[in-house]
Amino acid sequence: MTDREHQRLDFLNASGLGQAMRAPLPGDASSRRYERLTTPSGATLMLMDQAPNAESPPCDPAWTPEERQAHGWNAVARLSAGRIEAFAAVADHFREDCGLSTPAIVAVDARRGFAVIEDFGDALFARVIENGQDEAPLYLEAVEALARLHLTATYPDVLPGPGGGWPLQVYDAVALQGGADLFVEWLPKLVPELTFDADAIAEWREAWAPIAAMGEARAWVIAHRDYHAENLIWLPERENFRRVGMIDFQDAVLAHPVWDLHSLLQDARRDVSPEIEAMALDRYFDIMMVDREAYLADYAALAAMNEARILGIFARLIARDGKPRYRAFMPRMWAHLNRNLTKPGLEGVAAWFDRHVPGEIRA
Repeated sequence: MTDREHQRLDFLNASGLGQAMRAPLPGDASSRRYERLTTPSGATLMLMDQAPNAESPPCDPAWTPEERQAHGWNAVARLSAGRIEAFAAVADHFREDCGLSTPAIVAVDARRGFAVIEDFGDALFARVIENGQDEAPLYLEAVEALARLHLTATYPDVLPGPGGGWPLQVYDAVALQGGADLFVEWLPKLVPELTFDADAIAEWREAWAPIAAMGEARAWVIAHRDYHAENLIWLPERENFRRVGMIDFQDAVLAHPVWDLHSLLQDARRDVSPEIEAMALDRYFDIMMVDREAYLADYAALAAMNEARILGIFARLIARDGKPRYRAFMPRMWAHLNRNLTKPGLEGVAAWFDRHVPGEIRA
């Protein structure tokens, strides 16, 4: 038995769950692992396991950009490092302060990286749509939940939580550019015919700089940060937007309101029709009463930046981590990116792709 398994058993015993049956769930792209717990009474819960030392450290809000670079990827761009105390604090804020559906925290040991949380079941949006449910109501409820989150505009600098306080950081230009830079770092390792010299990388950063600055300047709402059909669970017994069960929000930050919108509607893992995308955006704008044209311009720009980031992440998962299944998602991301590069304000980025990435690779 490994040391980590001893720790799990100690935590479960201390939480009164030592007799629960344990069923591991399939892993994702992160270092977290989950188990479904079934208690002797038949109730189910989820065990979340994220060892604090499994990744590089989270960002300290006091660090300079240079210090963030020195501390690694999480300090530059991810910020939270997926920590248990971040999950617990965000879960409580979303549920208690915003009225959204997030799992209740049953037990937590942030020091060792464990939590037991409410089990929302397996009705992921992506699965229930695959099984024939009409996707339009799900997406409309999802944007209504986002609007609810965005209209709850008061929050402390440090979110309190059962695992300890967690600083709410800004998804700033350093993080946005750091994420986009994964593209120029990892695509050549997956596609050997791509090479980006120092001049090309400097041009890349110059092209994205105004978009990263815009994203930081307009970061005024809490963003889930990974809001898509594989992280939303349909809870039909609840009402209105509370039917949208949210998970995987431990990386939440202050960000531009469109960040979660494009994650949802320009999904890497499933096709969302232009009609559903337009309908969902209309619903959001009707609720929020914001400058539609300005938001749509920012939506295209930050979506393109995120799609470059995701292509870099997928390249890294394939080339470094030996996870070839992510290759199947890349054509969808290229299609989203190519479409956004035709929008006003992205001429400089589009010109960079025209110079440095042949069309046959962008498909």
